[in-house]
Amino acid sequence: MIRTLIVDDDFMVARVHAGFVAALDGFEVVGTASSGTDAIAAVRRLRPDLVLLDVYLPDMTGLEVLRRLRAEGVSVDVVVISAARDVDSIRSALHGGVLHYLVKPFDRRTFEDRLREYATVRADLAALGQARQTDVDRVFAGARGGGRSVPTTPKGIAPETLELVREALGAAGSEGLSATECSEHTGLARVSARRYLEQLVAQEEADVRQRYGTAGRPERRFTLRTPKRPG
Repeated sequence: MIRTLIVDDDFMVARVHAGFVAALDGFEVVGTASSGTDAIAAVRRLRPDLVLLDVYLPDMTGLEVLRRLRAEGVSVDVVVISAARDVDSIRSALHGGVLHYLVKPFDRRTFEDRLREYATVRADLAALGQARQTDVDRVFAGARGGGRSVPTTPKGIAPETLELVREALGAAGSEGLSATECSEHTGLARVSARRYLEQLVAQEEADVRQRYGTAGRPERRFTLRTPKRPG
């Protein structure tokens, strides 16, 4: 199992990322940290194989966390997950030896693809003895993600939050959720919950119907579609 530590100051984002990681074969979440100080302590204590590291932390940047770990000789693998797009941050991450740099927002598939690529690189390295040039090329190509572009979501829609709403809707089953109920389940404002629910409808992942209550006022209820099985 690839022991993974998640570092993000937003508990909702950390929770979603933990769900993504836990759902992947061969990965397990060993802890989370919401500050740079906590992250360094957690790496020392838990000795993870992989750290998913945000740049914007309350006490220091994730890049400072990376520098301190490397200064201590800690060789933990790191994937940066951040909204930081400036060249200095990207350059610092490269100098710190990060394996991937995921720019928020991104979708779940991109996240999972990068972690699977990382798992493949680990397996390839473990199987190598004396590497040939073709072996080295394959490992480095895998570590760089094969040069694929990162899909994006519509402006104002964060993939992590969309996944949170999707999970809440799935848990509600055939009864579904109203925007108000979704707000209560996810902690989002009602208007935000409605926007994300409508995005799932637009993506043909959810359906919406009118339900009339005792007072006669219609209520819009959203239900998650069941994926069709092939054949």
